[in-house]
Amino acid sequence: MAEPMARNRLGHEEVEPRQSVCIRTGRLIALVRIAGLCTGLLCCLPAQPQSPESWYVPPPHKFDPGPPPEPDEPFAVPDVPQAVQEAAIVTPWLTVSPGLVLIGDYTAFSQDANSLAQVGRQENQAEFRAFRLVLLGRMGTDYQVSYLLAAEYNGLDRDPNQNWELMDLAFTFPIGGPATKLTVGKTKETFAYEMVADSANLPQSERVLNPFFVSRNIGAKITHIIGEDQRMTISAGAFNDWWAKSEDFGDAGTDVTGRLTGLVWDENQGTRFLHLGLTGRYVGADNNTLRYRGRPESNVSSYYVDTGELPADHAWHVGLEALWNQGPYSVLAEYNRAWVNSPSTGNPQFQGYYVTASWILTGETRPYDRTVGYARRVMPTQRWGAPELVARFSSEDLDSGSVSGGKFYKTYLGINWWATRRAKAGIGWGHTWLDRFGTTGNTDAVLTRLQWIY
Repeated sequence: MAEPMARNRLGHEEVEPRQSVCIRTGRLIALVRIAGLCTGLLCCLPAQPQSPESWYVPPPHKFDPGPPPEPDEPFAVPDVPQAVQEAAIVTPWLTVSPGLVLIGDYTAFSQDANSLAQVGRQENQAEFRAFRLVLLGRMGTDYQVSYLLAAEYNGLDRDPNQNWELMDLAFTFPIGGPATKLTVGKTKETFAYEMVADSANLPQSERVLNPFFVSRNIGAKITHIIGEDQRMTISAGAFNDWWAKSEDFGDAGTDVTGRLTGLVWDENQGTRFLHLGLTGRYVGADNNTLRYRGRPESNVSSYYVDTGELPADHAWHVGLEALWNQGPYSVLAEYNRAWVNSPSTGNPQFQGYYVTASWILTGETRPYDRTVGYARRVMPTQRWGAPELVARFSSEDLDSGSVSGGKFYKTYLGINWWATRRAKAGIGWGHTWLDRFGTTGNTDAVLTRLQWIY
């Protein structure tokens, strides 16, 4: 869930420290008030959990999210009562369901002298990683159109002049049945497992392949579930956000993406499976420039690797993805490569990859959703939830041709505690080796996270 690749965008003006404190204090008060209001609404209105991140996999041969399995006993950590199941508003032609995503982080850093010289001091800090309000539902009677509206409060770590960001505004139209759908609006592109999947439900806390995708874009995409057994998916889309950036259409880059997934095997009632995927992305340059930059699996650190603005016409991205799952054990791996059309810089090629291993100690499995081509969240079944051990190795390499954007490797060890169906806590330690400016710098970081998704 780290910040997406920026392409020829100007930075925000700096805010004086004293002014920044006032701004952030005011926003914190506003955030607390909004949280109280949302909690009141959720308590007063009967509502089922409807944030896309909270969905469970559909039953076999079905297309809508199914009910999660009942826990063996009530969870030790209080949560929304199981009896709260009905949608907030239901009419013959309209349904409206609320959702809420709350994620809070605290990150502590330790650096050697080379790291300080490369990227400056990384400050220990807390942040509201996400505060997202969601409305979704369906419109129509015989022919139903789905919609998704999500707004996120970014007041503590984004543009001080913009408290709220519209994350999603999309409408989905079934075509000839539920297996094929057309989505139009601001939505995710069809590229990269890390981005397409529910980021809050991944074993790792933060993404690493951000230089190669964007979080959201404006356009249209079509998805199709192949076969009655739903073992494969294919999706493609075209995107251009020229009007949102007040640019001419010809100056804003057009992205074209595609993703093909398949289950090589799926056995033992969905607890043993192998997912493979192939993704591609054509990236049109904004104003004839492209920029690749990334953080070491952090949302608050500096950009450790950064190409700067490259004179370029376009780039091609290709990604490979695999997810092996055997009961409580899983290994998720992904590789992205970019070929940039930039003759003046030697037509550079960049790459990134990661391998993540996880073990759910209480035996639960991460369920696979055949309708979207990725695994959903862990659903604990025992009173004290489900602890999950996570190990990860990742890398980004933005050195190529005459471009010296830097290269890093990172190891990560952590534990997630899926306390309830909606609440999760996690802590992890990562070590980053950064090769840049002729030296190798070392950074240690400890990330602590609390999240609640409804």
